[in-house]
Amino acid sequence: MKWTRSRTATVLAVGTASALLLSACSSSEDPTTSAAPTTEAPVDKTPVTLNVNYWGNFGLEDGTLIAEYTADHPWVTIKTNIGEYGAQHDALQQALIAGSGAANIAAIDEGYTAGFVAQAEGFVNLLDLGAGKYKENYLPWKWAQASNADESVTIGLGTDVGGLALCYRTDLFEAAGIPTDRAEVDAAIGDTWAGFIDLGKKYQEGSDGKHWVDNATNILNPVMTQLGTGYAFYNKNNELDMEAAKPAFDQAMAVIDADLSAGIALWSDDWNTGFANGSFAVLACPAWMMGYIQGQAPETSGKWDVADIPGPGGNWGGSFWTIPDQYDEHTTQESYNFIEWLIQADQQIAIFQTIGNLPSQESLYDNPDIQGFTNEFFSNAPVGAIFTKTAADIPGAIYYAPKNAAVSTAVQGVLNDVQSGKIKSADAWDAAIEAAEKADAAA
Repeated sequence: MKWTRSRTATVLAVGTASALLLSACSSSEDPTTSAAPTTEAPVDKTPVTLNVNYWGNFGLEDGTLIAEYTADHPWVTIKTNIGEYGAQHDALQQALIAGSGAANIAAIDEGYTAGFVAQAEGFVNLLDLGAGKYKENYLPWKWAQASNADESVTIGLGTDVGGLALCYRTDLFEAAGIPTDRAEVDAAIGDTWAGFIDLGKKYQEGSDGKHWVDNATNILNPVMTQLGTGYAFYNKNNELDMEAAKPAFDQAMAVIDADLSAGIALWSDDWNTGFANGSFAVLACPAWMMGYIQGQAPETSGKWDVADIPGPGGNWGGSFWTIPDQYDEHTTQESYNFIEWLIQADQQIAIFQTIGNLPSQESLYDNPDIQGFTNEFFSNAPVGAIFTKTAADIPGAIYYAPKNAAVSTAVQGVLNDVQSGKIKSADAWDAAIEAAEKADAAA
């Protein structure tokens, strides 16, 4: 992402994981709802160790899913390497260049997917292993992200999408004298970011100096996905196109100019403690952020709620499981068997209920275990219904060019400099263009 979803290895799974994993179950002969993969158990049961590289939370952290899988596949040993977001992608790139040293299974984020699809020869084409039968289950844009132009090659199966909502502190809203009920919050904001800013101003009038949002950079990316261009800072010819990004930049600047941003760097210690100490009251919140908030501020259970996000849905993050093409046929097949098992309904539902990662498979959205799921930590908000709606409302896939992460980081740096007083608001856009062009040339 940057990666926009720069979750670190310190994120912890929710303590109720085991109970939820056991309770989330449904059965059907259809592969979209079957708890078991549709492939036959391999004839070759030669012992094999699978190394799985990823970052943050993918639902494997407490070991429950791994233990469940290996109990039925005793010849398989699974070892996870949970690293830092950027380092994992860098390590994978280096292994592809070297032709060796990659994990058996490697996660990649949507922000890096286009660059890795361009190196598809370094990955196993999952269509050759039968993955094509799952295409109709996925959000079309999600499937396309990990495929080449004619979809004859698919390097990854989607783990999750980051359908967006607003997570907010009801206790802080109440203390500031603004509505706390999610329906009233939705009505007060309406369907525009202007309404979001107006409610923020009312909040800060009664908040005793506390700010409305964490950081204006947390507005930039959601608005970018709502513009309908189909790409971020680069067009699909990999040409820098800052003018197309300007409406999203302007919206982030409107938040700054209204003095609504706390200006706290995302993923910093201050940001992590801010979830508990009330440094900010609301933030753009993808489904996976629920688990992050619960891990950072467990004592705030019941003080959070979830409302709709202004505009037409939106997405922040979402990843894929890939298999680098560096291993023998047996190891490759076992790697695929594990990935295929992970994307089945029972596992996807359990992961969503435990850590909040919303499945990439739209076919699961009507499942009552997702659609009807509520989260006690977030005031029993109907998070299943909320996040599936926002994911389905996304205008379409966003193309992230290979250099997008560098430019995004540079532009966000300008927004942070404006918030800290290093750059004047009137000079912000020119500074953003200059920073983007420098990042583009250096990347």
